[in-house]
Amino acid sequence: MYKKIDQNDITYLSTLFDEKYFFTGDDIPEDYSKDELGALVRKPDVLIFVRNANEISSVMKYANDNKIPVVVRGSGTGLVGGCVALEGGIVLCTSKMNKILELDENNLTLTVEPGVLLFEIYQYVESRGYFYAPDPGEKTATIGGNISTNAGGMRAVKYGTTRDWVVGLEVVLPNGKIEQFGKKVVKDSTGYSLKNLIIGSEGTLAVVTKAILKITPKPKETLSLLVPFETREDAIDAVPEIIKAQLNTTAIEFFERNTILLSEEFLGKKFPEKRSDAYILLTFEGHNKQELKFNYSAAAEICIRELKAIDAYIVDTDDRKDSVWKARGAFLEAIKSSTVEIDECDVVVPRSEVAEFIKFTYELQAKYNIRIPSFGHAGDGNLHIYICRDNYTKDEFNSILEQVFDELYERAISVGGLVSGEHGIGYAKKHYMKRQLGDTQIELMNGIKKVFDPNNILNPGKICQ
Repeated sequence: MYKKIDQNDITYLSTLFDEKYFFTGDDIPEDYSKDELGALVRKPDVLIFVRNANEISSVMKYANDNKIPVVVRGSGTGLVGGCVALEGGIVLCTSKMNKILELDENNLTLTVEPGVLLFEIYQYVESRGYFYAPDPGEKTATIGGNISTNAGGMRAVKYGTTRDWVVGLEVVLPNGKIEQFGKKVVKDSTGYSLKNLIIGSEGTLAVVTKAILKITPKPKETLSLLVPFETREDAIDAVPEIIKAQLNTTAIEFFERNTILLSEEFLGKKFPEKRSDAYILLTFEGHNKQELKFNYSAAAEICIRELKAIDAYIVDTDDRKDSVWKARGAFLEAIKSSTVEIDECDVVVPRSEVAEFIKFTYELQAKYNIRIPSFGHAGDGNLHIYICRDNYTKDEFNSILEQVFDELYERAISVGGLVSGEHGIGYAKKHYMKRQLGDTQIELMNGIKKVFDPNNILNPGKICQ
């Protein structure tokens, strides 16, 4: 189906780039054959660090004319094999496209290249009094990757996901044409929303080369409450009640003592409170200290008086903020470091089903005699569940993994959830998505793919294929 790259292709493509940005064969670093999870490994034939839309356009036109597959990647922090070159071919890395191009204070937008890292966006806008709301856990991910997966994060319960904060995109189509989808406007009823098709398409429809992001004035006051519970059941059961209380929370996170201990060991840094079995972390914002105090005081009172919380600790000092949020940010890496191999289930369920779904993971842990730590954005129903290999052989682990995944995804579907909340489908979750959505929706997706990419050269084998 695809042309195998030969020396003629390499000779031509190499004339378009400085040699320090162009790699082939054994010179390609191993990292560019996998993503963060590392379970799926395929090495490309050519790796190019691109620096602008015109360079990408020239590669895409040549690849399209010659039917050579192309995969785009940023930091490679994905967890579903989305940036792995299944068919070999060319990998375009956008990490050198890392400029912040414009802060438009009149229209409240920030224009960036796709290789800008998430934490760089935060630093830039917050130092100028502005706020970009999407808050995925991996702050070294690129904004292009966030757009490709429609990343969510902790603040999605209040502010939505990446899709809600992108107003425009410049893209290169598979045929090499450069197009602009969306503008610096608040409303848009002009035809089909092509911009929103690109967001969440995981690099299968077009290559993002520029993004116009929405920003808002930075909240003047923020504060978190760390709420410990005697049992994990009490903590889980509290989540829907906290949501129903309408406490104006920015984030509602759930995690357990075992995860905290793993994070402590990984970071070499003590967590401020670890005597309880489970915790809810609540975050609040306000225009002033009075508004903030009203919100967190009401939350603390409800948690302690009505929801069996042991206490409610205010996370207000610099030391406490640092220890709590660094620990929360390190949960995934801490779990990974505790075992020889993990795989991840990123489901989203109705918020009313969060408590029962987490309880279900404990049942599976006992049923299959395997460690299944979890944490998640309990406020929006997005849970991150990790299956740890530990002392099992590779074959034993794969057998158990398949059974556990089947049960987790089947349960998510049966309670009205979806098989991915924010990490995407990529290669790893294709058959679960197909099982859930059915033939008609998959055919529609493949039809869209064919319109954008009739030769199927852009990230082939992912999502609906």
